Amino acid sequence: MDARNLSMLVDFYELTMGNGFLENGVGDEIAYFDMFYRKAPDNAAYAIAAGLEQVIDYLKKLSFTDEDIAYLRSKNLFCEEFLDYLRNFQFKCDVWAVPEGTPIFPHEPVLTVRGPAMQAQLVETMILLSINHQSLIATKANRIVTAAQGRPVMEFGSRRAQGYDGAVLGARAAYIGGVAGTACAIADREYGIPALGTMAHSFVQLFDSELDAFRAYAKVYPDACTLLIDTYSVLKSGLPNAITVFKELEAQGHKGAGVRIDSGDIAYLSKQCRKLLDEAGLPYVGVVASNSLDEYIIRDLIMQGAEISSFGVGERLVTSKSEPVFGGVYKLAAVEKNGKIIPKIKVSENAVKVTNPGFKTVWRLFDNESGKAIADVLTLSTEFIDDTQPYEIFDPVHTYKRKTVTNFTAKRLLVPAFEHGRCVYTSPSLKEIQTYCKAQLETIWEEVKRFENPQDYFVDLSPELWELKQRMLRKAARGE
Repeated sequence: MDARNLSMLVDFYELTMGNGFLENGVGDEIAYFDMFYRKAPDNAAYAIAAGLEQVIDYLKKLSFTDEDIAYLRSKNLFCEEFLDYLRNFQFKCDVWAVPEGTPIFPHEPVLTVRGPAMQAQLVETMILLSINHQSLIATKANRIVTAAQGRPVMEFGSRRAQGYDGAVLGARAAYIGGVAGTACAIADREYGIPALGTMAHSFVQLFDSELDAFRAYAKVYPDACTLLIDTYSVLKSGLPNAITVFKELEAQGHKGAGVRIDSGDIAYLSKQCRKLLDEAGLPYVGVVASNSLDEYIIRDLIMQGAEISSFGVGERLVTSKSEPVFGGVYKLAAVEKNGKIIPKIKVSENAVKVTNPGFKTVWRLFDNESGKAIADVLTLSTEFIDDTQPYEIFDPVHTYKRKTVTNFTAKRLLVPAFEHGRCVYTSPSLKEIQTYCKAQLETIWEEVKRFENPQDYFVDLSPELWELKQRMLRKAARGE
């Protein structure tokens, strides 16, 4: 998979625009692009950044083959100078990005690219593709993990994912979001995500009886024996047969791991299983639940007193079925002429589509007493937030909502990833990203993380950036 050359995974207009930039003499002018999202999926207040490692891999390998050039020439749209440029392509951009696992909020840059316009425009699709997809799945996974209240969640969605990349990178993103493991074996091989699995109904059906199937499985995996008990009847045969096998394992010095329920009234069945397992002297045997679960079903199961030790979640996680699109966009924020940064703004009849102009950075303000995040602040790159002094924040929509914060720490969220085309960022291990994500989420108030009607988290603009935006909007209103 890593051997594939994905340089041509672009929207065709990125190529036609690049050719147009070159032919009009502006291809090497410096442009600044921001990648951000406007609305979190599932009406949440936040999302989780993921996919940066794949963006970095793509940018490090970005090059065009003779076959690519031949294909483009066949379109009779591109000048030879542009084709030569692609043939000898060298990435020369600067890139800043929010580390994977960071909670992110609408309208703040998740990634910024600065470089020749032809290049900065060309990388749009892969940046959006990588970050949109994995941020979506990481966010959904974290909601499901949160609903499970400490019970392990396993990602079981490969067979329902949108293609093999969706399965593998979906498992990667889900692990960032907090799942304990995956059913996807290649994700274990490639990323070290613990591969987990039990059996399918076909294993049980293949044998002459359910008891024979359970004994056969226990013989092969005596210390990792989780039995699927709903092939015929959970309480009439599945659980009694499982108890028989687990007691046989005990006599041999082994302990069964669990039973899995994949259908029926899981709340009721899990409680009955727990009761009967305990009565049989098997309190250590867990009850695993699967079958089209999501955060709301898991939350309801726990509220109903379900006796479930862990969850296997498939299609509704790996496809983010409830809202399968992460609406990240990639917009021009500034250009550079003669060393001077000239801000750009996109104006729209739809207020949510109005962009924040200029070369910016993002700060997160943390309360020193609680350790919780107070707000994020977008500033121009030349600004600095001095956390030794009081700082006034305000809601950019309702500017009368103002608050002066003291005793806080200001942290820049965007970190350098590339400098003039040279990668300067070392991606952490996936386990380190997961650990970082969990720690960062602990800095976000529970009110912001709740599923229904979450509290808004303000992404503020510095006074200087606010005034710049208002001047540009007034100028646009005058048609200038």
